[in-house]
Amino acid sequence: MKPSNTSLLSFLFIFLFSFSGTAFAGTENEFFQCLSSYSQNFFSISTLIYTPNNSSYQPILLSSAQNLRPYSSPLADPLAIITPLYESQIQEIVQCSKLLRGVEIRVRSGGHDYEGLSYISKSPFVIVDLENLRSITINTENNTLWVQAGATLGELYYSIAKKSRTLAFPAGVCPTVGVGGHFSGGGFGMISRKYGLAIDNIIDARIIDVNGKILDRESMGEDLFWAIRGGGGASFGIILAWKINLVSVPQNLTVFNVTRTLEQNVTKLVHRWQYIADKIDENLVIRLFLRSVNSSQNGHKTIQVFFTAMFVGGVNTLLRVMQESFPELGLLREDCIEMSWIESILYMAEFPRGSPLDVLLNRTQRVIDFFKGKSDYATKPISEKGLLGIWERLYEEVGLAELQFTPYGGRMNEISESELPFPHRSGNIYMIHYRVGWGEEGVEAQRHMSWIRKLYNYMALYVSKSPRAAYLNYRDLDLGVNNEGKTSYAKASIWGTKYFKNNFHRLVQVKTKVDPANFFRNEQSIPSLSSGWKKGGD
Repeated sequence: MKPSNTSLLSFLFIFLFSFSGTAFAGTENEFFQCLSSYSQNFFSISTLIYTPNNSSYQPILLSSAQNLRPYSSPLADPLAIITPLYESQIQEIVQCSKLLRGVEIRVRSGGHDYEGLSYISKSPFVIVDLENLRSITINTENNTLWVQAGATLGELYYSIAKKSRTLAFPAGVCPTVGVGGHFSGGGFGMISRKYGLAIDNIIDARIIDVNGKILDRESMGEDLFWAIRGGGGASFGIILAWKINLVSVPQNLTVFNVTRTLEQNVTKLVHRWQYIADKIDENLVIRLFLRSVNSSQNGHKTIQVFFTAMFVGGVNTLLRVMQESFPELGLLREDCIEMSWIESILYMAEFPRGSPLDVLLNRTQRVIDFFKGKSDYATKPISEKGLLGIWERLYEEVGLAELQFTPYGGRMNEISESELPFPHRSGNIYMIHYRVGWGEEGVEAQRHMSWIRKLYNYMALYVSKSPRAAYLNYRDLDLGVNNEGKTSYAKASIWGTKYFKNNFHRLVQVKTKVDPANFFRNEQSIPSLSSGWKKGGD
């Protein structure tokens, strides 16, 4: 006698989850029972569910690890990791989680969230890992492209390069970053002074809303489309795909990476750079990386600064621009290399010259450590005295400490701060990224964390104020977190105005409209006033 579908589903459910112990009691069991009955083909989705009793669970949990620090926190592991193959399977997950209300959803595309909010939670939760949803479709007739949210920047750049040498896209330099999160937070790249951020070049999107419906730009409406381009997509739904405009670039761009130390007058060079960084030719980005290293001259510590640049044009024009605007650096022709845009992507990602393009398809980070990151915006130059104070603090840290100064201006200045949720436009000279890394968890971690927080406190005098702004894609829970359950508007605005400035209020209005019960939530998600969040109080 052939068994019924119901009995087969029941057997499969028991097989999958009977060894999970108390972790799957109550609501957790109900969630998977719902999934087994709700899914049109539970046999298909069951092969994509990994629970703690599955030998593949831990490797998949760590498969896109970029920062080991969140994994070492005392927070609970996910009840399961689900790696859907089809959008309809995500709809089923949303429906079951919404019906039962006891299981949160965290969505992971590349796993680069600085605080791990795509894969950790204090509440029972499942991870929806989008690694299987990464198709890329290019239309070379109108230079547009659809990319699914699980694709990485490396996969995106590879696909563009296979179609054309003179098409590009302005987004980040790290090839393992997922486009789902990167685009929804802003997305700055080495050609963004010329072409804007990633979000400035998005023309459509697909998202699953709180009702499990798949919406595009037309059906979601302009308010929600505005919110997910810079406001963080995870607060509003599950981003499935983005449609972007590609940009045209020359056959060859020019790059250089020169270093200077204190013995080469680097303090005055950095000080001078601040006066030209956002005003120089928009085709040029000169990014600074500041570190403490041992001096080759006397064995003592010194400061080393990398002046790393990309110019949308040829070397002759670049040298003329540098001579006119920043002759103090002393750039020479032999410092510069002309190459295609895709070769410049490999160069900026620090792959050896001549590496094949398919290294961009590797989704695994080459170096993984524990780290803490923070961000700031400089609206006026830091004095030489202020820079010396940074050097002193870099000397104190024995971990892998670095500051990055990323120049704004150019196209960034032409877009108003309310055009999209990302507000850091005109008036910002450069963004500061602080990072400290270490090799293993334990008591040393607190020392490194204390160091970066002290440096951040020191910098308060030299950066933006009221609010002290920060970049969402360098997420920082030190800025403030939501209460578990319900939090006041006032409490959420502590961190919200730092990321979004005056756009925070509009984001709250959109959230209240599209997700009034605050279904999509995390420690720094946009609040919904309808779910018990109040304008004041705690």
